[in-house]
Amino acid sequence: MRLIVIGGDAAGMSAAAQARRRRGPDELEIVAFEMGRFVSYSACGIPYWIGGLVDGPDALIARDPAAFRTAGIQVRTRHEVTGIDLDARTVTVHDRDAGRSTDEHFDHLVYATGATPVRPPWAVTDAGGVFGVQTLEDGSALRDWLDREKPADAVVIGGGYIGVEMAEAMINRGLRVTLVEKADQPMGTVDPDMGALVAASIRGLGIDLRTGVTVEGLETADGRIRAVATDDGAIPAGVVVIGLGVRPNTELAEAAGLPLGPTGGIRTDLRQRAADGVWAAGDCTEVHHRISRRAVHVPLGTHANKQGRVAGINIGGGYATFPGVIGTAVTKLCDLEVARTGLSSREAAQAGFAAVTATVESTNRAGYFPGAVPMTVKVIAERETGVLLGAQIVGRAEAAKRIDAFAVAVWNGMTVSEMTGLDLGYAPPYAPVWDPILIAARKAEEVVARPFIR
Repeated sequence: MRLIVIGGDAAGMSAAAQARRRRGPDELEIVAFEMGRFVSYSACGIPYWIGGLVDGPDALIARDPAAFRTAGIQVRTRHEVTGIDLDARTVTVHDRDAGRSTDEHFDHLVYATGATPVRPPWAVTDAGGVFGVQTLEDGSALRDWLDREKPADAVVIGGGYIGVEMAEAMINRGLRVTLVEKADQPMGTVDPDMGALVAASIRGLGIDLRTGVTVEGLETADGRIRAVATDDGAIPAGVVVIGLGVRPNTELAEAAGLPLGPTGGIRTDLRQRAADGVWAAGDCTEVHHRISRRAVHVPLGTHANKQGRVAGINIGGGYATFPGVIGTAVTKLCDLEVARTGLSSREAAQAGFAAVTATVESTNRAGYFPGAVPMTVKVIAERETGVLLGAQIVGRAEAAKRIDAFAVAVWNGMTVSEMTGLDLGYAPPYAPVWDPILIAARKAEEVVARPFIR
């Protein structure tokens, strides 16, 4: 039997590793094709490498091709799969260095091509100084530009996770930073009131945050970026980072006839199977949201690794399923921490829930203990039942990872009343006697208990 893996990052290599653990080289040949130079690396670490907080690129690589080859997995970098023939059970592979293409047979195929950056027409340019940060090659190119050209002004386009993280990276490198967001708030995955807290903190760091502003083009001269043109005027720029989100990379899958869902991602069954002998995992797929019960696209390395593991176990003769997601995510901007899980108020309404919210202010430690700083916690619960639908946190030290307690509660369908009795750890250096989680749950319980006038 022969397994071919398309894509050498989290999902693809997790699938390959799990399949190898269950089937030896004499039973299953495994070949992974990766169009870039690196495999099995942390793309999430790129902003922190750019900003000088961590080393790279080697530090961001979990396993290199040589390590996989030692484990009996053939890894061919700089090899791009350009076509899939499901009837013939072959893929067409282009060797980017040798400049030739071959057809390769498979018995099992793992499609793990990840996601591609959203690039409007105005963002397509050959001018120097304009970057995305999708791959380690992107990160290397951006670092080289910053080191060589030493620009004074950076414009980051897009106020989501990658945009916020790249704004931090540029601040850490001493640049003047403008963050441009088309929506009325940064971090659109949190509710507007929480987004307002994020916006205030961003501006407090000296970042020129411009919300409700639409980018219209890039102004270049002498082959390099000079400014970003917007409906609010031109913004000088010596470097531009585009972080407008990503979409599933499914062009090959669609051409081959694999099923796509409403999000544009590949639709799979619970075992990550897209067709007979064809498996898909990672950012190229859509997933099931356990609370909204809808198909969603959530491009995160955590899910990619889990989905790849599930596919690999099944290919190797075991049995595993992927249980879905609840939208847990965290990020930081300097000392500001932002976290969310479950549904936002808008998402709850879109899913058909009648929801109530409760927001509290608290501190990360006992108020009298050194280092105590404020945090804001918001809870979204179903009005009639009190079932926790989601939570959001904006704060500083020790704020973001508190979202994990909410995530466990959301995952298991707990009510806010049940949460008020949770036996959470307490000591003055770690929490107030009433942890912010418990305070928020208690306030939500009170809101749920109020009479509702129809």
